[in-house]
Amino acid sequence: AGISDYHFKKVFFYLTGFTLSEYIKNRKLSEANKDLLNGEKVTDVAFKYGYQSIDGFTRAFKKWSGFLPSDVIKTKTSKSFPKLSFIITVKGGTTMEFRIVDKPAFNLVGVTKRVPMQFEGINYEIVKLAESITDEQREEMHALQNIAPYEIVNASYDADANFLKEEGYLTHMIGVLTTEDKVSERLEKVPVPACTWAVFPNEGPFPSTLQQTMARVYSEWLPSSDYEVINVPTFSFTKMDKNKKDYAYSEVWIPVRKK
Repeated sequence: AGISDYHFKKVFFYLTGFTLSEYIKNRKLSEANKDLLNGEKVTDVAFKYGYQSIDGFTRAFKKWSGFLPSDVIKTKTSKSFPKLSFIITVKGGTTMEFRIVDKPAFNLVGVTKRVPMQFEGINYEIVKLAESITDEQREEMHALQNIAPYEIVNASYDADANFLKEEGYLTHMIGVLTTEDKVSERLEKVPVPACTWAVFPNEGPFPSTLQQTMARVYSEWLPSSDYEVINVPTFSFTKMDKNKKDYAYSEVWIPVRKK
């Protein structure tokens, strides 16, 4: 309801600490454990929960539980992974700075790459993309940049539709905002319609402060706000502090509309 598969995955991860695919896999293995305790054959259970081979099921089950499916049958060893329940609570004592900005249409212009979806840690494919930027591309981006924020931004869009798959990719852009339409073949251009943006500034140790801000946006702010995310590229920028190691000011720009 008004949220893309990619943003749903983000919300789920920041609320639970699990990716959606991890949760589904763990729930299946938990149910498989029950079936094995009830006397069902390993072969039947493996195929019941979508595994193409006994070996694949055995490896996944052992990695999750620490023991083999046959141990469940022989010794009645058991492990469970209960269903999740969501209770939204209002947390006191903390505030979250944000501003709402109405912005006219513009273009995101920069270099792009299909990268694996990843909600925590370093995405090394994005690092490779940043390292691939040529002097000519950088000069053209700076020449085109003519609309705030006047920063190099990281934008994400076009996430894979099947969010139940273990794997998934999206397009990541490193670029600038511009109202110019004429762009050389060195760069990609993505039109962004006029819309409303929720902007979340944050400052502190990098990247932990930025990641914590993203987590709070999706787990606290969105569920309790009057806004919902729309299917437009999200972007952010980071300005490293030259005088403090691993310290930065960042802004996260999320496209929204009133519920």
